[in-house]
Amino acid sequence: MLVCLSAQAQQISLRTEYLGNSGYYYLPPGEKPREKIGDAKGSAVVYQGTFSMPLSVKVNDKNRPTAWGIGLGGAYVSLKNQHFSEHMVSEIMNVQVGLYHLRPLNDRWSMRASAGIGLFTQSTDLSRIRFKNVLGSGGLVFIRHLNPNLDIGGGLAINSSLGYPMVFPAVYVNWRRHGKYDVNIELVDGLDISVGYDLNEKLKLSYALEMNGQVALLKKDGEEVIFSHQYIVTGFRPELKLGKKGLSATAMAGLNLYRPASYSDRTLKGVFAGDNDYYFSVSPYASIGLKMKF
Repeated sequence: MLVCLSAQAQQISLRTEYLGNSGYYYLPPGEKPREKIGDAKGSAVVYQGTFSMPLSVKVNDKNRPTAWGIGLGGAYVSLKNQHFSEHMVSEIMNVQVGLYHLRPLNDRWSMRASAGIGLFTQSTDLSRIRFKNVLGSGGLVFIRHLNPNLDIGGGLAINSSLGYPMVFPAVYVNWRRHGKYDVNIELVDGLDISVGYDLNEKLKLSYALEMNGQVALLKKDGEEVIFSHQYIVTGFRPELKLGKKGLSATAMAGLNLYRPASYSDRTLKGVFAGDNDYYFSVSPYASIGLKMKF
């Protein structure tokens, strides 16, 4: 699901990420040591972009918006896999479009709803796209404003990743502290935890932990499967403000801590009991990006 993180601003962001070369491992259940999968290893480059635009916004006296808007997003992943005895996905393309709605219910509660559709493939060749590469999604989350710095919420999300509509729990957490030192925790459409310090009016330096990922829907050995590529990264993240029009440049340098990449059956049992213990080990990580709010 795509939503606008700042309901009152039109925003564009572009980002390129590099996850360095590392070995491929399997972690057996129990307390057994991990097993290296032959000489298999790989790296990845991820290109991502998002665009969000409010269609209508009305702010109440508590500075909480009633808003309708649209969001667009896309990601392309190039997986540089080496020495795999079985087929591994070498590229992923995800494209999504969504509609969101935010509304305060009273002084303490707000509602957030969204609906969208996306394309999740293992190729950029449009002639290979099938109907089963398309997913619908939606969600409804009720958010409790505990104090000016903390919002938590829960609700339901629905998507068709199993080939039919399936309901899952949804969690929302947003905690922030602003000032010379700044702390931010977001569990919304991924995970972003950061502790930052404003060096001056133009430059901010943060230490961050992020979680992100992409998926491809495909056929393997005649069966419908999901290939998921996820990564947890951490490092130093500088942000430089460029001018006075909401343009900023960001970068990050550090480590990829954990990068699972594996297949699972496109069934409820497969999603929760898939080969999620196959992963690439720790490797260098770097990213660079641009953001603009206007």
